[in-house]
Amino acid sequence: MNKSLSWIPTLYLGESLPFAAVMLMSLVLYQEMGLTDTQITLYTGWLGLPWVIKPLWSPIVDGIRTKRWWILAMQLLVGAALALLAFTLPTSLWLQGSLALFMLIAFSSATHDICADGFYILALESKEQELYVGLRNTFYRIGMVLGQGGLVMLAGLLQKSEMSIPLSWSCTFLAVSGLMLMLAAYHMKALPKPASDSAKGEKLSVLDDFALTLKVFFTKPHLLTALLFILLFRLPEGLLTKMVPLFLKRTIEEGGLALNDVQYGFVYGTLGVIGLLGGGIVGGWLVSKFGLKKMLWPLVLAITLPDIVYVWLSFAQTQSLPLIAACVFIEQVGYGLGFTAYTLYLVSFSHGERSTSVFSFCTAFQYLGGVMLPGMVSGWLSDQIGGYRPFFIVVMGFCLVTFAVTALVKIPEEMKN
Repeated sequence: MNKSLSWIPTLYLGESLPFAAVMLMSLVLYQEMGLTDTQITLYTGWLGLPWVIKPLWSPIVDGIRTKRWWILAMQLLVGAALALLAFTLPTSLWLQGSLALFMLIAFSSATHDICADGFYILALESKEQELYVGLRNTFYRIGMVLGQGGLVMLAGLLQKSEMSIPLSWSCTFLAVSGLMLMLAAYHMKALPKPASDSAKGEKLSVLDDFALTLKVFFTKPHLLTALLFILLFRLPEGLLTKMVPLFLKRTIEEGGLALNDVQYGFVYGTLGVIGLLGGGIVGGWLVSKFGLKKMLWPLVLAITLPDIVYVWLSFAQTQSLPLIAACVFIEQVGYGLGFTAYTLYLVSFSHGERSTSVFSFCTAFQYLGGVMLPGMVSGWLSDQIGGYRPFFIVVMGFCLVTFAVTALVKIPEEMKN
């Protein structure tokens, strides 16, 4: 067996599991522990901060130790923090303790992301990087399915056996902790030791390096329209990301669909992620065949118009699981299609001098405008305007923002055909 196949799948499984725990499993946990939508979206929105600001400490990580060392250290730290989280949940300080530990896991996970992606480049030849990109993305998504699908279902099954909510989630996070610690132990032997993986040792040049990247980024052509596109394209999806899981789980009286953890894990955590992955694959094929310029508007419509399924679900409040699953699957396929066009634009915008560093800035801005800030205010907005029904209608209105920034953006020449 190719040695690369012995570590690429597990490396990206280890990258996605902590993200799923912090940004996805926490939503269900806090909803079941009795927090309001406003509290849940605000608290978990802040947990996304490390992924926004990770370009700030990326040069520092490069200058201290090897990427292999950081990967192993972060996996061990995440595993230990998840175990502490499990023991914190049954206590009276469960909220303060869980938020602090989730933030620690988030910073560790963001650092792991920096090093894992860098290690992938260092340990593989260019042709191998292209060959295995599909494999790494697939196992990243498998980690998401395992996190927000299988592990949420595990919590639900434990609750069905009359285990308390805090204890069921303690067991679930202990399971995630065990997985991360096993991955760390495995990677101690499985990860190669490429000669190029060494600390740069240029700690004094970190500020200069960061300043140069800023200069390159902010002197890009058509910067204003590019920034508007990067920050606002995903606004409707950013509002939906945290509210849809809460809507699916809230009771009928609260305006939700009353899915239990097992149903939620299957519908949103499994089928939804499969739809997202499938949409991304099809979107990539369409752009490669017809070019981004021709496919941009069809893919924009794909990421916005299917959001209307949640308007219908909020009015119908159907109890048909197949129908709910079909609606979620359709919306997630559309999300995957549209997100492909968005990602390819970020890649093309980053081409040129310091492309890797510029791309990290792009991803930070897209997470800030398309995930973190909309997610933080989504619960407050829903509560202020009267619940899920008006909220989903307002989200459809915000699709006009996506249309506006798409109309303004300039497609780079190399992406037009």
